[in-house]
Amino acid sequence: MKNEVKIHEVNPLLNNRRSFLKISGLTIVGTGLLLAGCNHDDDDENMPVDDTSLPGIRNGVFDLGSGDFGVLTYAYALEQLEADFYTKVVNASNFNSVFSDIERQVLTDLYHHEVIHRDFFKAALSGALPNPSTQLLPSLAFNYGSMNFNSRSEVLATAKALEDTGVAAYNGAGKLIKSADYLVLAGKIVSVEARHAAAIRSLINPNSKDFAGDDVVNATTGLDVAKDPSKILAVAGGFITTPFTAKYLP
Repeated sequence: MKNEVKIHEVNPLLNNRRSFLKISGLTIVGTGLLLAGCNHDDDDENMPVDDTSLPGIRNGVFDLGSGDFGVLTYAYALEQLEADFYTKVVNASNFNSVFSDIERQVLTDLYHHEVIHRDFFKAALSGALPNPSTQLLPSLAFNYGSMNFNSRSEVLATAKALEDTGVAAYNGAGKLIKSADYLVLAGKIVSVEARHAAAIRSLINPNSKDFAGDDVVNATTGLDVAKDPSKILAVAGGFITTPFTAKYLP
């Protein structure tokens, strides 16, 4: 029996027009989840090190694994990327002068959200993995090439690409999750990521329908795009310099 992360609901306060993007230091905004602890099964201590459902180093390179742990580790990698990006955005030298008041508010909120998401997955995996010292994905390093973090257009375009990719990633990974608790967790976090994507799109093109454009929402079904991990990592991997593999995810 796999380790399970125990979660419970909280009721975030909704106060104003920007409440869907607000966050406290303890909650994942919109998801209504707090990490409450973990349940370790003694059988997990005897799981073979070559179990492909577990993340870990194989042939000298960290692999994400498969199954629920693989999906959670995959999500952790993506949240590390988004948290790193927004950290660089809000700490750019011209952040206060390049962006308007509302743009700074939104980008700062997104920064807080992604840091909380990243730290949530790190804590959850640290508590649930049988041997987190070797099975927890390390902190990743990133490179954004020639991107100018003091350019409004470049920052918003990259934020749009990352948020759209994040939504498609969670949607595509849902079918791979077996635990009902983990599926609920992913569903709630992707609802926050979808709000991020809509907010960024509205900053780029205010008062338009772009917040739910046909490029990300199927005009027939009304559902967001869903992509398998291999397609997502082909895009996100362009920013990630730390080598890892995902041999056991589709």
